[in-house]
Amino acid sequence: MKYRWLRGMVLRVLYPVLMIVGSFKKDKKEQMQRFVINLNNKLVRAENLKTKKILLLLPHCLQIDECTIRLTHNIYNCEGCGRCEIKDLIQIADENELNLSVATGGTLARRIVKDIEPEVVVAVACERDLSSGIVDTYPLPVLGIPNERPFGPCLNTQVDLEKVKEAIRFFSQ
Repeated sequence: MKYRWLRGMVLRVLYPVLMIVGSFKKDKKEQMQRFVINLNNKLVRAENLKTKKILLLLPHCLQIDECTIRLTHNIYNCEGCGRCEIKDLIQIADENELNLSVATGGTLARRIVKDIEPEVVVAVACERDLSSGIVDTYPLPVLGIPNERPFGPCLNTQVDLEKVKEAIRFFSQ
């Protein structure tokens, strides 16, 4: 319980202060968001929650931009071509019997969380969306995994699948 309270202080007090500072030091803003995500993850882990009611929430930019199938409404429309990691993430979700959703942005992500009502969330996104989403869904425990952006923001992003699997194992074992 004390970790949840501390997490609330980080998300409701420290995060806004850092974002104000970040508005003056734009080159440090993503670094500050990453700091908040990492601190949140440590505090969520300290709570040591175990559940099977996990939502794996993904950004649409994990899907390769040349794909003709839009997965936002139903990720299971994926044809499994292997050009992006969606096929692997579907397999991970199915093996662990998780809810799996793709969001195009923060508003849709919050609606998905509200509709599914998970006990915990494993979320993948850029630092900006991840940090604001963690704040918006507090007190719900969220383990955030920043995506990798070899082609720049919002285009053919990637995620470390081992980090996703580890986060799921943490909540489920």
